[in-house]
Amino acid sequence: MKVLITGATGFVGSALVEYLANKVDVSVVAMVRSNQDIPKNTNIEYRLAEIDSLGEINIFLDDIDVVIHAAGRAHIMNEKSSDPLKEFRRVNTKGTISLARASAESNVKQFIFLSTIKVNGDSNIKTESFSADDSPEPNDPYSLSKFEAELGLKYISSTSELSYTIIRPTIIYGPGVKGNLSVLLKLIKFKIPIPFKGLNKNRRSMVGLENLVDLIFVCIKHPNALNRIFLVSDNDDVSTARLIKLLGKTVGHSPILFYFPDKVFAFLARLLGFTESYKRISGSLRVDVKDTCESLDWAPPYSVEYGFKKMGNKQ
Repeated sequence: MKVLITGATGFVGSALVEYLANKVDVSVVAMVRSNQDIPKNTNIEYRLAEIDSLGEINIFLDDIDVVIHAAGRAHIMNEKSSDPLKEFRRVNTKGTISLARASAESNVKQFIFLSTIKVNGDSNIKTESFSADDSPEPNDPYSLSKFEAELGLKYISSTSELSYTIIRPTIIYGPGVKGNLSVLLKLIKFKIPIPFKGLNKNRRSMVGLENLVDLIFVCIKHPNALNRIFLVSDNDDVSTARLIKLLGKTVGHSPILFYFPDKVFAFLARLLGFTESYKRISGSLRVDVKDTCESLDWAPPYSVEYGFKKMGNKQ
């Protein structure tokens, strides 16, 4: 089986390349944007193409069985574009649809698309946890572009022989992670007090990089993965306070947590323009992975503790 991985040098893509390259029945082709992205002394086949093309994807796919689309414009905390939605659509929507169309025309059998849980929403306001059957509620340019890509992929699949598998991951963590988790790790390493001791009742689903990669491999093999949407997590939801304690274990010492009144925190966040960031830290975002586990005969092979320990060792 020949598998093409886009975003092959990215956070998820590079882990996929390494994981699948060790499978005896899988031949890996890595898609990159530049010759400079191709490592020296590698036995992996690399092909060049631009994902964010508004026209046809100029890449040979006739020998590919499965495309795993891990490339895309990620959610950006400090957006600088004057028109974020246009930029997200250019890469995440139009780029994905162009690649899916090229895959269908080249008789690729399966297109696995890494979407985002943000297609379901930012937090569990209406339900205790999200499921794949929930009505989508994307509410920012990033999640909207991913949702539109899902719709485009489904349409192409309905008019061709191409099967789709859509995976909506929760927050992904692992070696090399960036964003808020990286910031928290630095605070803990430098023993800077963190005012989140009281955030012990919220729950957030997360997924370790190795668990996500393992699920993607299962989706390549399992017949129930075709033309389905799956949510994925470690199936062990954590509070913000527990998350920080887990991060502390990765660096070998306990974080300095202290209590700060929630109402005061919310007021300051609103005053300083950080309301959305505070909601992400203090709120809950849980997913129900029962359907994923039962449909694919799968369970997360690695615990949260294992995932965080490995992340800390390589961070």
